[in-house]
Amino acid sequence: MVKTLSLLGSTGSIGVQVLKLVKQFENQFRIIGLAAGKNIGLLRKQILHFKPQAVSVASEKEAVDLTSDGFPGFPLKVLWGHEGHQEVATLKEADMVVSAMVGAVGLRPTLAAIKAKKTIALANKEPLVMAGALIMEEARKHGVTILPVDSEHSAIFQVLQGQHRGGLKRIIITASGGPFWDSPKEDMGRITGQEALNHPRWKMGPKITIDSSTLMNKGLEAMEAQWLFGVSLDQVDIYIHPQSIIHSMVEYQDGSILAQMGNPDMSIPIAYALSYPRRLPLKQGFLDLISLTGLTFYLPDLERFPCLRLALEAGRIGGSMPVVLNAANEVAVSSFLNGTLPYQGISVVIEETMRNHEHFIPAGLEEILTVDNWARKQASSWIAKYGPGLKGNK
Repeated sequence: MVKTLSLLGSTGSIGVQVLKLVKQFENQFRIIGLAAGKNIGLLRKQILHFKPQAVSVASEKEAVDLTSDGFPGFPLKVLWGHEGHQEVATLKEADMVVSAMVGAVGLRPTLAAIKAKKTIALANKEPLVMAGALIMEEARKHGVTILPVDSEHSAIFQVLQGQHRGGLKRIIITASGGPFWDSPKEDMGRITGQEALNHPRWKMGPKITIDSSTLMNKGLEAMEAQWLFGVSLDQVDIYIHPQSIIHSMVEYQDGSILAQMGNPDMSIPIAYALSYPRRLPLKQGFLDLISLTGLTFYLPDLERFPCLRLALEAGRIGGSMPVVLNAANEVAVSSFLNGTLPYQGISVVIEETMRNHEHFIPAGLEEILTVDNWARKQASSWIAKYGPGLKGNK
């Protein structure tokens, strides 16, 4: 039986890899919906190959650009904005929705897909970071399965299979450490965008790559794990593992540690989420255990990586604070990438935005989005006021 997919974030790094797998196993999967942003050139190619029923883009401008020359020559519903993304996420014919948008923009369509009782393959961290309680409650209410796509959460999900959950002691999330995990602290103030985008192990989009370099991604992943696997944040540890061979581990009360291993290749967790509980016969190179020279682990330095410290702090506070953290980080990373903020200014903007927020428990989606909007404005005003002068945490 062919599984039908709606893919949110089709032109991003994960979306492109999802489509590569769909193309490889076209007898098992069919794309019926695509949602993207502004990369119209790539989206055109995807549409022509996969012939979806509906697509959504960032705004009406991109929709006009997409259809201006009569493209594509077969029936296609072209949508845009939040409403368009939600319509693609809730297409009646979709069996599964792959949530791979980068940032807070993925929250509303993911939530809409859950309410439409779609199985979710979740690659987008932000929905659970911003609205973990709401997402998990809606998933329980509608009987929806959420399958993790992140390599770390896929690893945890895999090693939990067949285990009694009462015996779980802690989750260990591994981190490559990015390009700067062992850099001297005094060098952190001179990091350029080109250096930060040069990840030693993984090929990802720019925002996620910067989050990896600051270790913000590990704080977001710890919060994700909290919701996905029903543990407290105190049961989640983070170890730097530069070889990126062990993708995460689970320790049980009897002292056993189960780990999932493999080459650093996102096609493995993507394929497992798409085909669960089966495994697809992938063609990539398999892990050569004999060639491994060692597996090493280190504790992250929270002074060198204040973004991780702030993320863990926000996660422990809970409520609206993770929303603030995420929004401020998105604004700060964007400003770093466009050259209006130095690397160490990312954590300053996040900390100042958190400091100016009185946290509370949001009552629902609209309050979450209100906090998100407030935090973005607050972070943007800090950058406009102090910008390149921000050199590190106070």
